[in-house]
Amino acid sequence: MYGSGLKGLSRKRKNKKLMMRQLELPISLDSKLLLSNFLGDKNQSLLTFIDVLFGNNDSSVVFISGANSSGKTHALQGCVFKALNLGLSAMYVDIKQTLPTGFLNTLSDFDWVCVDNIDQLDDIQQQELFDLYNQIKHTSTKLIISALVLPSELNLLKDLKTRLSLSVVFTLEQLTDLEKIELIKLKMKDKNLDIDEKVYTYLFKVYSRDLTTILLAIDRLDQESLQQKSVISIPFAKKILNI
Repeated sequence: MYGSGLKGLSRKRKNKKLMMRQLELPISLDSKLLLSNFLGDKNQSLLTFIDVLFGNNDSSVVFISGANSSGKTHALQGCVFKALNLGLSAMYVDIKQTLPTGFLNTLSDFDWVCVDNIDQLDDIQQQELFDLYNQIKHTSTKLIISALVLPSELNLLKDLKTRLSLSVVFTLEQLTDLEKIELIKLKMKDKNLDIDEKVYTYLFKVYSRDLTTILLAIDRLDQESLQQKSVISIPFAKKILNI
């Protein structure tokens, strides 16, 4: 249940301020990364838990581990978009990007804080995240963090590692090739691109099974097809990608 009147106006101003702050960071949010199109049958337990968190007023820390292209960024940004749609304040932070010193431990006023790739934290940022963890203990803030590996496998400050080991941990499953193709088809639909599914199947078979690599390859094929006024086909992919 969310406030109305002055409280609602305050919430809107807070969200506006949030969006301005988000834009000041060298990070762009992908509006297509929603919880509603998050794939993977075995990942449904994470989505169910996140739904529960949106109805919970206590602070929570959730740790999401998974290999590259497993959907960690999708899950975190999906949380941000859902929070904003519900009139809550939310911030997405990617540790791979350059961040202002002292930034992480200033986020405790947000309802949802999603910190991606914490295996990239430097020593100062580790202390900042530790401070943030302690700041939200008696608030309603939800802290969602991600890394390639489990908390016990991270090379972090001992106190921070101990705190993260107490969080609710989920490990994302690797998508099957068919699930990856479905995800790619959704992305191509957003771009108004109609590519024969056989091209995707071929790329996964002979080029790469990594989703990010395939998406980059398709972007290249799209650019070349526009320049050469050619349809994206298997022979065209062979030629452009030197397969």
